[in-house]
This record gives sequence, structure tokens and C-alpha cells, in this order.
Amino acid sequence: MRQCSLNFSRAARPALYKHRAYTILAHKIENPPQRLEPLPINLSQARPGPFALVSSELNQIRDRLLNLVGSAHPSLDDTAKYFLLRPAVQLRSLLVLLFSRATNGFGQDWQRKTWEADCERTAGLTTVIDDALQNPDVLHDWHRTMSDTTVSFSTVFDLQHPFAQEQGFRTTPSFPPASSRTEPTILPSQIRLGQMMEMVHIASLLHDVVYDGHKPGTNVIGNKLTILGGDFLLGRVSAVLPRLGENEVVELVSGIISNIVEGEMLRMEGIKTPRLGVLNGPKSASDAWEQYLKKIYLKSASLMAKGTRASVVLGGCPDGDILKEVAYAYGRNIGFAKQLMDDARDYEFGSSNVQSGLAAAPALYAMEEHSELFPIISRHMSRDGDVECVIDCVRSSSSVERTRDLARTYGNEAKEVLHLLPDSDATSALETLIEDILAGSC
Repeated sequence: MRQCSLNFSRAARPALYKHRAYTILAHKIENPPQRLEPLPINLSQARPGPFALVSSELNQIRDRLLNLVGSAHPSLDDTAKYFLLRPAVQLRSLLVLLFSRATNGFGQDWQRKTWEADCERTAGLTTVIDDALQNPDVLHDWHRTMSDTTVSFSTVFDLQHPFAQEQGFRTTPSFPPASSRTEPTILPSQIRLGQMMEMVHIASLLHDVVYDGHKPGTNVIGNKLTILGGDFLLGRVSAVLPRLGENEVVELVSGIISNIVEGEMLRMEGIKTPRLGVLNGPKSASDAWEQYLKKIYLKSASLMAKGTRASVVLGGCPDGDILKEVAYAYGRNIGFAKQLMDDARDYEFGSSNVQSGLAAAPALYAMEEHSELFPIISRHMSRDGDVECVIDCVRSSSSVERTRDLARTYGNEAKEVLHLLPDSDATSALETLIEDILAGSC
């Protein structure tokens, strides 16, 4: 009986296995496995970075600047290369180019701007900003036939028209009605603006070399030659500025130059004024913070804020356009973030990067934990041992990280205003630029 039962179960096994296979197959058909969705592709990773997006324009600006500054005097070649061949130095022109790409085509007067650029290109007009210093007419400009003698200044100067003598007057055709939308691109005037921003920045760096007693890494070429080189760059900027054709841009760039001078004066000790007498250091902690933040704006953030705003103006945005306000807010905030990160790095890496003068954020934060620092900060760290004392207090506090936190606050504010710009590679690059600055890689 047991053998029969065993034989039966063995005989039934194939049918049982077959039934079980059908059951599993039916279960798979009725309950198919869920299809895995493809992972989302982050398009921002495929977009070019800030410098890569406008690399050709940046190279164009750098090549022209090297030729211009180096032509002023052979001794300026090394200094020019030191300042011009570092990518971080081109941050100002980078902002101009990126905001131009991000906003061009959206301004009310965009069609007019592109038409004017075409007219200039067709007529073969050039700008004096690219002329070398050896140009024999640099002191005479439009009155080439005027004798360079004392006698020539004793009579009334006859107005001469060089274009009429050599080429005849150029007439600009009237602006035609817009027929089709022009594909946005970076205008020649915006590239010139980027070049001008670098020239103003480099001029201030050359002057800083003299004021700071030659920063480490710079080639000493002599105070007089250094100052004259910076003055020459500012003169070139002033010469080409009106040719950009926008009064607001003239006011913005002129304001940048004035702001840099004002910011430099904040670093000076014991300034004498006719009305207020001798101006000394800060009287309180809040006063020290106010002077420090004011200096950041005047010396650094003003150039970025007004430069980016000027680029949008050149793109055809009229008064009241929100894009101009976005450009200014972004440039101002990123200017503060960049300077705060630089100051945090300077105090972190030692006394060779910290000089006497207006105390920076790490020192001001350290003063909250070390009250004995206030007298040192109020006298602008002018005595022997003051800088070393401040650095010791900074290293024994959380001031460096707090400075970086403050920089991130400004960076987040800059990122917030980008939401008002249309999505594009340029807008993405502007956001990436913030991250690079906060990471200390730019």
C-alpha cells in the first residue's frame, strides 16, 4: 500500500510541476514587475561653465589688454601679464559678458542696438581704446597739424575737421522699422564695456601696488611708472566711454572710478579735511562694520554692480526695466560675497596676507569674542605687533567661518534675483559662478 502511494506521487510529479509553472507564469502576466523609470537627466550639468560659455570673448579682451598695457612701456609687460593672465582677474568682464548673453533680446531697444552695431561694423569704425601708446598722435588726437610749440598756444586755435579732410563726414542712416527679431548675441559695445571694466580694475590694482608697498608676487617696476600706467588706463577708459552711446553708462562707469577713490581713502589714517578736521578710526563696533562694508562696496562691489547694470543698458533696456535692477543687485551681492571670501582666506593663511588699515570681517567678528581688539582696530592696526595680535585672536575664534557664512548670505541673495531672468545657459552660468566664488575657486 505504501509502495503504491509512493508510485502515484512520483507519477503525479510532472503534472504537478507543469501546473506550478503555469501558475507562476500566470502570476507574472497578471502582475508584471513595475517598469523602472529612467533617472532624470540634470541638464545643468551639460551646460557650459561661466568661463567656457564666453571664452572667445574673454580671450579677445585679454589679448587686447596685453597689447595695450604692454605697449605703454617695456617694463610694464611683466606686471601686465601678472594681472591679466589670472582667470579671477577677468571676473568683472565675465559678469558683463554673461549678463549680456542672459538679457540680450529682451530689451525694448534691442533692434536699434543691433542695427547700430551693424552700421558701425559696415562703416569700419574703430575705437581709440585699442590704440597703442606709441601712437604719435596720442597727445594731439584730432589736431594733428597743430605745431607742438609754445607759439602755437599764443593764438586762437582754428577748429579743424580731420574726417572732412581725410575721408569726408560720415552720415548715419536713419533707423529703419524693425522687420524681424534679431538673434541675441553679445554686442561689440558690450565687449568694449567688459574691456573697460578690466582696465578700471587693473588701474586700481596698479595703484594698490604703490599704496600697499608692493604686494607679494608683484614685480616692482617703480612707483611713478606704476601710477602712470594706472592713470593711462583710466585715460583710455575716459576716451572711449562716450562712444558707447549711452549717458547712463557714462554715469555708471564714472561713478565706479569715483567710488574706488573714495574706498581707498577709507583705508587711510588721520585724513585732514577742511570742514571736519582730522578723521580717525571707528568710534564703535557698529561704526567699524559700517566703514568695512562701505569700503567693500566702494572698492569692489560697485564695479561689479554698476558694470553689470551698464551691460544691460547697452542691450537696449530702458528706464524702469526690471532687468537693470536684477543686474545691479546680482553684481552688488556677488561683489560682497567675493570680497568676504577673500578676506576670510587672507586671515586664515597668516600675516603675510593681512596689512594694517581698515579691519576686515574676520577681525570684526573676533572683536566680539576678544574685546581687547577694539583699540587696535580703531587705530587701524598701525602699531608694531597689532596685525599679529589680531591674527592670533582670529585663529582662536570662529570668525573665519562666520565670515564665510556671511559671504554665503550674500551669495544666496545673488542667486535669488536670478529667478527673474529667463532660463538659459548664461543664467545657469551665473548661478554656477556664485557656487565657484563661495567654494573659493574663483
